[in-house]
Amino acid sequence: MAMIRFGLQIPNFTFPEVADRDLFDEIAAIAVAAEESGFDSVWVMDHYYQIPGVGPRTDPMLEAYTLLGGIAARTTRASLGTMVTGVTYRNPALLAKTVTTLDVISGGRAILGIGAAWNDDEHAGYGFGFPPVGERMARLEEAVQICRAMFTETAPSFAGRYYTIDHALNYPRPVRPSGIPILIGGSGEHRTLALVARYADACNIFGDISTTRRKLGVLARHCEAVGRDPAEITKTRLGGLVIAGTDAEAARRGRRMAEARGMDEERFRSYAVAGGPDAVCEQVAKYLDAGLDGMVFNLDDAGDLDAVRLAGETLTKAFG
Repeated sequence: MAMIRFGLQIPNFTFPEVADRDLFDEIAAIAVAAEESGFDSVWVMDHYYQIPGVGPRTDPMLEAYTLLGGIAARTTRASLGTMVTGVTYRNPALLAKTVTTLDVISGGRAILGIGAAWNDDEHAGYGFGFPPVGERMARLEEAVQICRAMFTETAPSFAGRYYTIDHALNYPRPVRPSGIPILIGGSGEHRTLALVARYADACNIFGDISTTRRKLGVLARHCEAVGRDPAEITKTRLGGLVIAGTDAEAARRGRRMAEARGMDEERFRSYAVAGGPDAVCEQVAKYLDAGLDGMVFNLDDAGDLDAVRLAGETLTKAFG
């Protein structure tokens, strides 16, 4: 059974007329509505500035794991994770400890989403080193090994080029005896998908249906090279979702979102699933037929709880 079927990511924390002191209650209400309507996971971005294309860099952005701990206390079933943590933002052993703490708080619902990081702007602002992509990928490989060891072993040691642990303790242990699932995010065909094949429980890619099919074919070849069954990996895609009661209303909302993100029609169509309930289900079915096990959606108007509920109920009714 897939680890993730349908997830909701909350990509921004800017809500009209919501004061900063009330921001968490607004976000928690979105998470609860998502869970109650059928989404099986809730995600937030691991960023410190709002990212280009979503909003101004000065828009509110909460620290991901503190926020997920709060969401854990308001929800009961949905898995919780970042889409995805940048490897350069945290020491891997500290990251493993943080995600384990989230797992304990949530009663075994944490997922570690991790990737090679990309936002040089916030790296510069916060004083994080931003090495070339080759080094970031090497750091990602070491970090995943450290996190896996700390999730599954009692006192692991690891000596790599960039990171070292020495009989690292991680108590309390993750709730699940098998440890916390690891999702590697990114679509790089040479390095990222090879790391997925070797280390990950799940992956998250980007792109339209033809791109999705090609990326999953590449992943299958990497799995063959290391002797792994691709079915062991939950394969997901991150993209936008615009849903409304009618196709016409969804089209209006989609135009508004595309304009706000600076997308032309072709780019919007490759990014978002959009339409009334029937149209959304038709598009989602094509992605699943392309080989995905699940999908994670950005809902730009997540502050509209009716839209959240319509999305969750539509997807759950159609696909279980």
